[in-house]
Amino acid sequence: MNNWFPTTWIAGALLFAVCAGCSHKTDGKTELEKAAAEMAKPEPAQAAPAPVVQSRLPEAPAPAAPAVAAPASQQMNQALVAYKAGNLEDAVTRLQQLRASPAMTPQQRMALNDAMGAVMSEIYALAAKGDGRAIAAVKQYEYMQTHR
Repeated sequence: MNNWFPTTWIAGALLFAVCAGCSHKTDGKTELEKAAAEMAKPEPAQAAPAPVVQSRLPEAPAPAAPAVAAPASQQMNQALVAYKAGNLEDAVTRLQQLRASPAMTPQQRMALNDAMGAVMSEIYALAAKGDGRAIAAVKQYEYMQTHR
């Protein structure tokens, strides 16, 4: 018995699904807007901090509090504004600084990584065409990647 028809149909359906999935192109601006929306979401309630154990040692003076960084949503909005204005080097710098921030939910980090990937794809394409702003942004990105 010949079962070529079902096999051919399944192979064609798989090929269609793969081609349809590959045709989805991401836009840097759209991905940045999605990430900004994700960053603006309120963080879930944090677990209660562990109780402080009193020690009998004398207290040392508390170190000076470090400068408080802008919230992730504000940093993402600044990166979006810089990107829309064509200031690619500033946008890349802000995204890299935000990427180094430890205070993000997994969803926020995924959105940031998606946005960073889409933005860098567009910047690399522009740099390949000789755009000076994109070339400077690529140099800045690569410098920040290697000098952490």
